[in-house]
Amino acid sequence: MNELRINGDRLWKSLMDLAAIGATEKGGVKRLALTDLDRQGRDLVVKWAVDAGLSITVDQIGNVFMRREGRNPALPPIVTGSHVDTQPTGGKFDGNYGVLAGLEVVRTLNDMNIQTEAPIEVAFWTNEEGSRFVPVMMGSGVFCGAFSLETAYAAVDTEGKSVREELERIGYLGDEVPGRHPIGAYFETHIEQGPVLEDADKVIGVVPAVMGLSWYDCTVSGMEAHAGPTPMGLRRDALQVATVIMQEVVQIANRYQPYGRGTVGMVEVFPNSRNVIPGRVKFSIDLRNVNDELLGTMHEEMLAFVAKTREQSGLPIDLERVSYYPPCPFHPDCVGAVRAVTEKLGYSTMDVVSGAGHDAIYAARVAPSGMIFVPCKDGISHNEIEDAQPAHLEAGCNVLLHAMLERARIVD
Repeated sequence: MNELRINGDRLWKSLMDLAAIGATEKGGVKRLALTDLDRQGRDLVVKWAVDAGLSITVDQIGNVFMRREGRNPALPPIVTGSHVDTQPTGGKFDGNYGVLAGLEVVRTLNDMNIQTEAPIEVAFWTNEEGSRFVPVMMGSGVFCGAFSLETAYAAVDTEGKSVREELERIGYLGDEVPGRHPIGAYFETHIEQGPVLEDADKVIGVVPAVMGLSWYDCTVSGMEAHAGPTPMGLRRDALQVATVIMQEVVQIANRYQPYGRGTVGMVEVFPNSRNVIPGRVKFSIDLRNVNDELLGTMHEEMLAFVAKTREQSGLPIDLERVSYYPPCPFHPDCVGAVRAVTEKLGYSTMDVVSGAGHDAIYAARVAPSGMIFVPCKDGISHNEIEDAQPAHLEAGCNVLLHAMLERARIVD
């Protein structure tokens, strides 16, 4: 079966057809979770699945599982999937590729009349992006028990609409208890969302792990004063102190390469007036590393530097850690399967640690899991100009096909 390949043109057409739902003027997609457009996207994917002979199960958080039966229905299914919700300025491929690559695997098996020993399923998870409701990766998080169904149901958007209400409204409030659905192994194909593969001119990224992250809110409190009459030595300038901490965020990340990351992505300055010395600055800090011990060291260094800066400046500085996700190593068997299949198919490859979160992180808590990356143009994602080459998408789907078949086993 080494010669078995998916239909790349069919995969591309499916991606473009789905991207038409919520299409934006700049060529992207806006299909926020549990909106009418999300319902239309879900309905289209489910229709394609039914047309391919798959049975459909929806759980109580709206996760959808589309099943191709195996010879032995008692075996746990080999599952692939991702999500179909997007960012407000999303692209055509983030998440959607993983779902439709799974559907293309099924279509290819149907075309070739291939029966597997274990069932094969394609899943799409609810509210992965977290752009309308928090927490992010909601469906897979509830599924693995990271947080409760009640917590997810109670989440509301900016208009006060709850997850439960919106699931019921769009017709995806299912009956199955999240987490009761068996998974034998889970694979997720995804665009890289970064520039590493393209920069190295490689087609397939084997993903051994996803970086852990620590998120913080930092607030520096000073005193507003007139920018003209107040001498430099007598100022309590919150922004100048905040920028010292911001620079240290970058320095900490640089000290723990190659996988150290440090970002300040949000800054609020009060009163934000041209001729007023800032009296308060609130900003975000994002620290990441694939090594949990090093991420812990980065955390301790951040705390120590803030304490030192508080003492030296004399200004109140509040640092609160608001999120922590440990690094997620994927199962050696699944990582090895992706690596072996990529070599067998002759694609250029390299290991790429994911710096972004994916549903596979939560799937890995309940089943052996792995990921497959393909390049995206200029490493750009969460952007309407997000793009990927059809040949790369086809290659990633071929790797997915053979990796899943290795676990599901072809019936002779």
